[in-house]
Amino acid sequence: MRCVICYSPNIERKIVNEEIWVGDDVALIPLNVLVCDNCGERYYDRKATRQLEETEKALKDKRLRVETAGRVLRVVTEPAGARAA
Repeated sequence: MRCVICYSPNIERKIVNEEIWVGDDVALIPLNVLVCDNCGERYYDRKATRQLEETEKALKDKRLRVETAGRVLRVVTEPAGARAA
């Protein structure tokens, strides 16, 4: 198999964290998928896709135990001309 993006033959199975947004929160879902070592393109098989879909539904239905893994910071930008003198 060659990567469809960079045509590299270096594709390996790896554990990656996929992000799912649940409201304002982001859940990191570990998945075992094929990843191009050259450009990072990910290839999801049916099993991984099904796992993502089921996990997203379970998160929305609050059927999964989650823990805080860090903080998300948002940069606040001021409208043009709003700076204090």
